[in-house]
Order: sequence, then structure tokens, then C-alpha cells
Amino acid sequence: MRKRPIVGVMGSGSLSHDAAASELGSFLATRAVHLLTGGGGGVMTSVSKAFSLCKPRLGCVIGVLPCASQEQPTMPKPGYPNDWIEIPIHTHLPLSGLQGRDLASRNHINVLSSDVVISLPGSEGTRSEIDLALDYGRPVIAYLPHDLEFPKLPSKVSVATDLPSLERFLDEHLPQPQDGQ
Repeated sequence: MRKRPIVGVMGSGSLSHDAAASELGSFLATRAVHLLTGGGGGVMTSVSKAFSLCKPRLGCVIGVLPCASQEQPTMPKPGYPNDWIEIPIHTHLPLSGLQGRDLASRNHINVLSSDVVISLPGSEGTRSEIDLALDYGRPVIAYLPHDLEFPKLPSKVSVATDLPSLERFLDEHLPQPQDGQ
């Protein structure tokens, strides 16, 4: 029996890119997938909110949370989880941003738990998740509608500028759930 696919959406923790993130969240909610984010602000909040508010929807919202620090491994980082996370996964991993590829970063869990990774624009942390997706062989695509840009995006990363293009990518790369899942 195959599990319901998990789509990881990565992007800025400070900028919401609300039009694109909301469009993406609503679109994903209509598919038989679970949404996974890093559980924080910015894109993570916008996509989670849109996914959660879509009725009916076919999956849940998962957030993989960083801890506050190595000295406080049981406390989530301030601002985590956002209000739309339904399944918070607490980690003992504090690093992010420039240290996003370090083994003490939850980014490895974000990528390895996702069947497909969709990226909206972000900075070093988002770029590290893209690089990890490429390293781990996860299908990864950048969703860049509404004239969004992602500077220095690796050439190996597919780009979708509209939902039909993104849907074709997902149809090609996501495992198909069986009835009842």
C-alpha cells in the first residue's frame, strides 16, 4: 500500500510572496497530498494558511520545526509553529539559513520527508533545501508566477510559471495514492 504523497514547499521565512504562496496552497489542497513546510513565517505561513482554508481539502499541514538552540533542544524556535500547522514535528536541530546544509539543520528532514519539493523564492535556507533536494535525488521545481524571480537558481531545477505547468510536473513525479488514502 502506498502512502499519501508529501509535497514539501520551501521558501522565504520572512517574505510571504502571498499571491503565489496562496495560489499554490489552495491548488495543493485539492490534490491527494499532505503539505510539509518548515513551520515558520513568510512563505511557510502563507502556503499553510491557504491549504488549511481550502474546503474540501484532501491532506493535512505538517511543520518540521527547528529548536530554539542547542542549549534548549526541547523548545521550538520563537515564531514556530505558525497558526496553520496541524502536525508539528519538533526537532533538536537549531541550524538554518547559511547553515542549512549542516547536519544540525532540519532542512535534511524537510527534503527527505518530501516526495516532491516545490520552492518559492527565498534566501540561503531555501537555497540549501534546493541543493539538498538535488543531492538526495528528490524531484524539485521552482514555482515562479507573478514575475517572481529566484536569483542563482541551479540550472538543474525545473521552473513552473503557472499552475498547469506545475500540475504536469507533479503528475510526472508524485506517487499515486491508492483508494482510501
